[in-house]
Amino acid sequence: MKEVVAIIRMNKMNKTKEALVDAGFPAFTATKVMGRGRKALDQDLVSAIEENPEDGLDALSMVAQGPRLLPKRMLKLVVPDEAVATVVETIIKANQTNHPGDGKIFVLPVTDVVRVRTEETGELAIDEMKIARG
Repeated sequence: MKEVVAIIRMNKMNKTKEALVDAGFPAFTATKVMGRGRKALDQDLVSAIEENPEDGLDALSMVAQGPRLLPKRMLKLVVPDEAVATVVETIIKANQTNHPGDGKIFVLPVTDVVRVRTEETGELAIDEMKIARG
């Protein structure tokens, strides 16, 4: 089993949710997070300084504080190993704009899962379809 963690743009949440549900992955956790990528300077701020040099001193004090954190969404889902490629591809298709800030996807190993209600473990605890088929 693997945990897929995706950091995406806020405005892509509904599209991503629909894509995951349509691909057969309706169970996931989403949280609001703040973060930034590796971009060294806030380009909006640099543009503002270039457009209004007289405001440059105020803007420069903001640059000194470092790049601002941007609101993002973090999605987490645990899937069987054979489903990882499909989940990753689904998230990429829903979020790719070919511009900086499209996000990141991390795939992590999961050693076990326990469903609290039934105490089922392993893939049975994460695969709703196996439960429905009995």
